[in-house]
Order: sequence, then structure tokens, then C-alpha cells
Amino acid sequence: MQAYTIKTVQDQSVVELVERDEPALGPTQMRIQMHAASLNRGEFIVGHGLHGKSEVPQPVGLEGAGRVLEIGAEVKHFVVGQRVMGRCPGAFAVRTVMDEREAMPIPEILDWNEAAAVPLTYLTAYDAVHEQGQLKQGEWLLINGVTSGVGVAALQMAKAIGAHVIGTSGSTDKLAKLQGQGLSLSLHTRQADFHDAVMHATQGQGVHLAVNTVGGSVFAEDIRCLAFEGRLAMVGYVDGELNTPLDLHALHAKRLRLFGVSNKLRNASQKAASIPAFMKDIWPALNRGEIRPFIDQVFPFSQLTQAKDSMQANNHVGKVVLSMP
Repeated sequence: MQAYTIKTVQDQSVVELVERDEPALGPTQMRIQMHAASLNRGEFIVGHGLHGKSEVPQPVGLEGAGRVLEIGAEVKHFVVGQRVMGRCPGAFAVRTVMDEREAMPIPEILDWNEAAAVPLTYLTAYDAVHEQGQLKQGEWLLINGVTSGVGVAALQMAKAIGAHVIGTSGSTDKLAKLQGQGLSLSLHTRQADFHDAVMHATQGQGVHLAVNTVGGSVFAEDIRCLAFEGRLAMVGYVDGELNTPLDLHALHAKRLRLFGVSNKLRNASQKAASIPAFMKDIWPALNRGEIRPFIDQVFPFSQLTQAKDSMQANNHVGKVVLSMP
């Protein structure tokens, strides 16, 4: 079977299309004929990325969509032939296996490419906005890197709640592509210089939640922008800044809450624990078309290297997807 692997060569992530055996099917797993898989920046970051810094080739790809070919003996809620989406190891392959706990039925309104963009990206946004962020109707949300996959998903979820959203991006062109998505304020900047604009928009109160997909370069400015009892979700660090000063006075006086959003150290049960709540809170909105994954580019299966390069060039809005033959 054709599948991609990833390894580190001279401090660069290198993907390669290879022939390998199909993974064994466990009792709680389903064998999936993959139709599309979505790229995530974190799996290609050398050193602190999701695949570490290994010179030994390993399967690559974290989320996708396909049709069930075979089910394990203990699978109870899915059947052969069903369309499913979910997080799964080695998603950049013709076939892979997906644990039943991670699988979700695909809403009828979504095509394969849209479905492939949901599992990891929207569950990450759900963690930041709903589970830990506890965003409420009428509150203000600040998203650093709003044009990223998680940024767009967080924006869509916030608007579905009835919140107001401020988004930052280093590209006016990319912000323009989000017209119609409900941004209350678009800020064209890559710098930590948005405090005054945020305070003006929120009439001096600040934002109730900040979702930081950028990293340490804007962390301190996010703290300045938080309202009393505000929350800050640390999602990623594409800027490479892993250390930043922390204003302890602001943390203490404003009763702030800071939390990380990551699956890197979670076990399988912990990662799957949020899926029932996601199915209750978000899946119906996907099924009604009220939330629709934003796909920027779709590459054929043979062009994962080009897809990765395009994503890392940071020219996309939303998601980059690999389509299977």
C-alpha cells in the first residue's frame, strides 16, 4: 500500500512516499479507505513538533476522512461502508486504521475534503473556545493568527455562540478572504502592537478570551488585552518564541487564567474524552451548514511535499488538504 513517512534530515522535515504493509486492525479499530487528509503545521515542526526529531522514518498525517472497509470485533457504533472522519495515525496513506473512540460520522453536507479538516483542527478550537475557554454569548474573543486553520475554526465557533471576535493576521489579503465570516475587527499586524485597538473596540474592558496560535512574540500583549477574569489559550508557537515574560501583577490582580491546548502528552483516552461533547455542541452546526470548514487548497496525493511547502510558506487561509486517489 502507498503511504507517506516523515523523518528529520539536517534539521528539516522530509516526507517520502513509500510502499508498506497495512497496519494491523485492533479490536476497537476500523480499517479506513482514505479519501482526504488534512495538513497540520505542528507535525512538520522539527524538534518540538508532534513527530519529534527522528531520523527514522515514521508514519505521518493526523486527521482525515474516508469510508469504513472493515471493523474490529469490539466496534459497536459504526458499520462497513459508512463515511467517517477522525484523528488517526498515518492519515497520509491509501488506507489506515482509526479507533472507534476517535471516529465521527461525516455530516451529509460536507464533502471529503471538508470532513478531513474537522477532526483535529476543530477539536483543538473546541478545547480552546468551549471546554477550557468557556466563551459565552456577548463576550469578546481575540485570535492571534485568525487566518490559520484553528483560527478560522475558533472564529466560526465563537460566532455560533454569539460572541464578538477580533482577529490579527500579517496579511491584508488573507484577512480579506475572511469577509463574511463575522469578524468584528480585523487587525493587520504580526507585531505586539494591538493593545490600543483591542481596548478601543471593547470600550476599555479588554477581551474575555484570547486564543494565541502565534507564540511568545505576542503573549505579553495578549495579557495586556485581557479583561478582568480573562482567559488565555496557548495553542501554538509558529514564531518559534518559546519563552516570554509574564506580568505577574496582571495575572494576580485581574484573576487571569492561562491554559495550554495540546494533545502532545495526552493518552488515547484523554484525547477522545472530548468527542461526545463535541458531537453534542458542534456536530449539529456542521450538519446544518452553520459551520463550514474553510479549505484554501487541495493537493493530489502525489504532492504532499508541495502541500507541505505551501502550508509552511504561510500563504493559506484555513486548511490545506491532501486528496487521495
